[in-house]
Amino acid sequence: MRKLESLFVNNKNWAKTITDSEPDFFKNLSKQQAPQYLWIGCSDSRVPANEIVGLAPGEVFVHRNIANLVIHTDLNCLSVIQFAVEILKIKHIIVCGHYGCGGVRAALDNNNHGLIDNWLQHIKDIYRYYKNDFDGNLPSTEKYNLLCELNVIEQVTNVCHTTIVQNAWKEGHELTVHGWIYDIGDGILNDLEISISGLEETDQIQNIVKDFLEKSVSLKKSKTQQN
Repeated sequence: MRKLESLFVNNKNWAKTITDSEPDFFKNLSKQQAPQYLWIGCSDSRVPANEIVGLAPGEVFVHRNIANLVIHTDLNCLSVIQFAVEILKIKHIIVCGHYGCGGVRAALDNNNHGLIDNWLQHIKDIYRYYKNDFDGNLPSTEKYNLLCELNVIEQVTNVCHTTIVQNAWKEGHELTVHGWIYDIGDGILNDLEISISGLEETDQIQNIVKDFLEKSVSLKKSKTQQN
């Protein structure tokens, strides 16, 4: 099948539904985008940024990749961050991971996945760094969930240490970097309570991670015991 006619039909129905309720929607949308949010999320098809937060097209600038990673040599991601911060003047960068992330699971299973293993090595590094907090303390499911959470926090740290964000803060730009995680099982977003708004707060990230780990591991242990 060379043509995906059903998708074009869906598109026309979608556009009609919107214009029926708001006739000037696309006319206004085409003039300019002025989002306040940059969403850095996973490519997983079950995690659509706009729908999760209930915002219309034009309100969220989006970058997605496998396991929502922010790598300092990834010019694609860095270019998105620079455009969002310096051109669009967004005020919030949201790094959003999700439970059930296939990329995180692949990083944990020690199997050969081909080219993507080079990308997933960044997650394996996180696991190795926090290995003592995982091993012997948590069952496999909770270990997996904790790594999904820690991966988000690590990417928040990476965003905060980009020259783009650092320079924006030095210039007094109002900008906050947030770490969230989405639960595909119930559709609910969870705030990991790591929100960084300046250079001074960046220096406190390790203390934030330490407090998060103590709280999260304790809650997961308690949950396991109750079950």
